[in-house]
Amino acid sequence: MDVVEQQLIARAIAARDDKAFGGLVRMHQSTVRLLLLRLTRGNDALADDLAQETFLTAFRKINSYRSDGAFSGWLYAIAYRAFLQFMRKQKPPPEQIAEETKRDDSVAARIDIEKALYGLSIEEKSCITLCYTYGMTHIEASAVMDMPLGTVKSHIARGKEKLRVSLIHWSKEVSA
Repeated sequence: MDVVEQQLIARAIAARDDKAFGGLVRMHQSTVRLLLLRLTRGNDALADDLAQETFLTAFRKINSYRSDGAFSGWLYAIAYRAFLQFMRKQKPPPEQIAEETKRDDSVAARIDIEKALYGLSIEEKSCITLCYTYGMTHIEASAVMDMPLGTVKSHIARGKEKLRVSLIHWSKEVSA
């Protein structure tokens, strides 16, 4: 955490300074939105709505932030809970993955990876996204998701195996 971020957090907590909190939003909105975009399977509007809800909740609960962890981790935890609340209210959607045109290997690989991620459970995808996209340790992901460390490790192991199986055909096509 840099000095500017620490100062903004202190001002937001002490004086409920909305300008300071706005600075924190600007610092973290992209990463929070990217996390939600991945969790919502690329639904831009939903990711934006959940990001807005995340920051509104964070502003209301700024006094509950404890500086023993990263501010971004605290925000990710709020974002993850907002996503879970939304998902609990939804009926399970039919599995529909749009076929996308393959233009080149890098685009094809990215499309295949996204499709493979869609096949994971919410927990598996969330754990993998936090650890491999955002570089969190298993312990940090455990705190964000409010799950035991062993459960996070299990979700990651199961998710990686599912990804390996889903992507095995792609590696065969590339090497051919």
